[in-house]
Amino acid sequence: MSTDDAKTCTTVGKTLFVQGQGQPLFCIAPGIPCHYARERAAELMGCVRDMTLAGAIDGDPQLIWASHYLSALAKALLDDVELAMKH
Repeated sequence: MSTDDAKTCTTVGKTLFVQGQGQPLFCIAPGIPCHYARERAAELMGCVRDMTLAGAIDGDPQLIWASHYLSALAKALLDDVELAMKH
């Protein structure tokens, strides 16, 4: 992908995530610049890493579950960016 393509690429808004009662609870909004979505996904994964470690050390299942949901959001962002780049 060229630099110009990366600046004009936006999310397609087709990625759904976090299953609840057999249906996805959340989706990625269309039109988010891909570079911005990727930066946010990287920040989220940093939080996931820290929360997972803290949850494991402290024995706090709430931190583990929160990191699980944040990792699903980060993956959905990256999956939606991938869909956008394929168009």
